[in-house]
Amino acid sequence: MSGTEKTKATAEQAKGKTKEALGRMTGSERMTAGGRAEQVKGDARHAKEKTKDTFRH
Repeated sequence: MSGTEKTKATAEQAKGKTKEALGRMTGSERMTAGGRAEQVKGDARHAKEKTKDTFRH
């Protein structure tokens, strides 16, 4: 897995978790949903990179 892509994926996941938590604390459904979406985007990036690594080796 590319170090840059892995870092981006991890950052997206962390940002999403933070957004989701803030959304829950403030009662903002929109922010909570946005946070979940960012986490899913980070998960997808991780999965894509793992797949690429599998085919490289």
